[in-house]
Amino acid sequence: MNRRLAAAGLTRRDFLYGLGSTLGSVAFTGLLAQEEARAGKLAAKEPHHPAKAKACIFLFMEGGPSHLDTFDPKPKLHELHGKAFTREDKFASAMASGNRYYVESPFKFRKAGSLGIEINEHYAHLADCVDDMCFYRGCVGESINHPTACYHMNTGNRFGGDPAIGGWVTYGLGTENENLPSFVVLPEVSYPQGGAANWSNGFLPADYQATPLRAQGSPILDLQPPEGVTRAEQRANLDLLARLNNRHEQTRASHADELAARMATYELAFRMQAEVPDIIDIAKESEATQELYGLDQDATKDFGRRCLLARRLVEQGVRFIQIYSSGWDSHDYIAKAHAKRIEAVDKPIAGLLKDLKQRGLLDDTLVICSGEFGRSPDNGIRGGSVAYGRDHNAKAMSIWMAGGGVPRGAIVGATDEIGDRAVECVHPIKDLHCTILHLLGLDDNKLTFFHAGRFKQLSQVGGSVISELVA
Repeated sequence: MNRRLAAAGLTRRDFLYGLGSTLGSVAFTGLLAQEEARAGKLAAKEPHHPAKAKACIFLFMEGGPSHLDTFDPKPKLHELHGKAFTREDKFASAMASGNRYYVESPFKFRKAGSLGIEINEHYAHLADCVDDMCFYRGCVGESINHPTACYHMNTGNRFGGDPAIGGWVTYGLGTENENLPSFVVLPEVSYPQGGAANWSNGFLPADYQATPLRAQGSPILDLQPPEGVTRAEQRANLDLLARLNNRHEQTRASHADELAARMATYELAFRMQAEVPDIIDIAKESEATQELYGLDQDATKDFGRRCLLARRLVEQGVRFIQIYSSGWDSHDYIAKAHAKRIEAVDKPIAGLLKDLKQRGLLDDTLVICSGEFGRSPDNGIRGGSVAYGRDHNAKAMSIWMAGGGVPRGAIVGATDEIGDRAVECVHPIKDLHCTILHLLGLDDNKLTFFHAGRFKQLSQVGGSVISELVA
């Protein structure tokens, strides 16, 4: 029967769903539920097609880094700097209103890599990695408000409430290590705008939400059992709790999913006590490795610690890891603000790429670096003079990727001569999401979940893979 279904392009679940609300359908659904419960929702699953990447590390620069001042220099702005424009100006931003002026970049750029790709000169360490990176300049968003733009990039939905991309990846592929979460987030002390909804499970079962690790102190609290409590006693307590929860579940079917997820979390926490302490103990890394990530410098040690932890998690089979860096919202004083942020992430990110490469992990680990939007080539007046800063711009941004099946040492797409709009290889965020899933072996059109009367997917209404981003 399975062969006939395959020939018809159907899965077993598709066939059962098509039977409707018959007694046979209910019985079969019950059997499938039992089968899934035995295997576990997070059991490893086969990808839809051969994957180029097994894991993803997503570096999220929250606040909207300026593409014009990092990886997409525009010499034309030097010529136009300080000049006012109106809406009739051929270069005018679509957002232009009032007294606005062109703003050149306060930074110098350097040529890096075998192709001489231009990047901000403050990326002194990342310059060594350019030949392993692909710079995509054609992505466009839909929102210029931080929370909605963050939600859009992280979940595909500007208004929140949908599963994060890491949740979709876990839903599609499961986990390679049952003793660790499959989706891990490494935030700063202050969460990004929009908060934890940026890594929520949304309408997916609760099993697919991210596990955030603390930015300071122990990444996970209470990893060790209380003093005087043995693992055997913990195991007995969990077994008792499971029996009580199962009894409770029988009378509250409407909350069965949340209860089951909570029970699974207790079990995962018990298993994590054995494995996690060793993983998060970065002091075991060599002095050279710690220096590679910048753990020996105050400016870089916090972000470097999270990048190093991400590498250790990937080694242990964690599927999707997201690392946050805030402070990129530079409406003025961009020379000081962006330089400080670049200093904080440059060495750690370069260390991550170099470390992954030397350990043979970069080929099958997709590394992505993006903010929620780009910045405008113009700005208003501050203190009676043109401010060196930029406003929000959803129609142009720079995203770079490395490893995991993307072209190396390449530039894909382009913005216009002042960096206001993407003009080549232009794609919406949903296409970027489809591409990320594709590189991980998942098809957005097949990765669906039935909710609120229809099958839903990460791209919302369907997107396409950006072929230029696939090597």
